[in-house]
Amino acid sequence: MLIVRRVEPGPGQESVWDYPRPPRAEAVRRRAVVTHAGAVVADTDDVVRVLETSHPPTYYLPRTAFADGVLRPAQRRTVCEWKGTARYVDVVVPGAAPLTDVGWWYPQDAVYPALADRVALYPGPFDEITLDGERVEPQPGGFYGGWITRDVVGPFKGGAGTWGW
Repeated sequence: MLIVRRVEPGPGQESVWDYPRPPRAEAVRRRAVVTHAGAVVADTDDVVRVLETSHPPTYYLPRTAFADGVLRPAQRRTVCEWKGTARYVDVVVPGAAPLTDVGWWYPQDAVYPALADRVALYPGPFDEITLDGERVEPQPGGFYGGWITRDVVGPFKGGAGTWGW
C-alpha cells in the first residue's frame, strides 16, 4: 500500500490534503493572464477555483475574459463524478497552430452554479499562464487541470503511481 506523506504548509500556503471531497467551488479575486503565440488569450481577476483533496486548484475563467474568437468548440467530452459532462474547447490564435482540447466547461452544472459560463484550462500547452504574476505549473500527468503555484503544497495527484489516491 502506498503511503502518502502530506507536505506541511508554510506561512501563506495551503495543503491540497486539506481540500474537501466532494470538491468545493469558490470565487476568488486573483488575476489570471493566459498568453499564447505572443497574444493575450484571457485576462481577468474574476476567477472561481475548484478545490479537491490531493489536487492543486483548478481555475475557471469567465468566457467573457477570452479574446474574441479564440475559443472554439471541440468534439471531446469527459465525465466528472461531481460536475457531470464536460465539453472541451480549442484555443485558436491567428498565425499559430490551434491548441486542441486545452479547455473545458460544464454547460449544465446544477451542483456548482458558480462554474456557469466559465472555462478551465490545462496550463501546459500555453506559452504562459500567470496567477497574480506568478507563472503557473501544470498538475502532473496531463489528465487533471490543476494550477500549481507556490501557495499550494502536495503531494499532488496526477503523476505516476497516484491514480488510486
